[in-house]
Amino acid sequence: MNLESKINNDLKEAMKSKDQAALRSIRAIKAAILLFKTDGSGNELDGASEIKLLQKLVKQRQDSLDIYEKQGREDLAVTEREEIAVIMKYLPAQLSEEELRSAIRDMIAETGATSGKEMGKVISLANQRLSGRAEGKAIAATVKELLG
Repeated sequence: MNLESKINNDLKEAMKSKDQAALRSIRAIKAAILLFKTDGSGNELDGASEIKLLQKLVKQRQDSLDIYEKQGREDLAVTEREEIAVIMKYLPAQLSEEELRSAIRDMIAETGATSGKEMGKVISLANQRLSGRAEGKAIAATVKELLG
């Protein structure tokens, strides 16, 4: 079942259960899918595109959450946390810190990188392979730590 049909089914369930957080989040995902399909680029919404779209939505909410927390707006921060939790359900399971370290160690060995100058090769490979399962910031920080 693709993301769009799953979203439509979950939207119906959220309406029946009157779950406002799920409704807001699912409607945001549905709107993002619609924008992607009608942006005129002609790109298909495949698995990789779905993951990128969902990650973008989570990142937007994370950025807003950071701002709200700095400004002491807990009422708005709660809304963002709820939406992040709902959207994360549609993303692949995130790697733990140890799983991420292990995967990056393997990629460092594979690329033969030995210094910080070769971080780009490892980060590029890690971003391709771990897309959707680890954040770019976490990947870059781990590579920097292991090669530093």
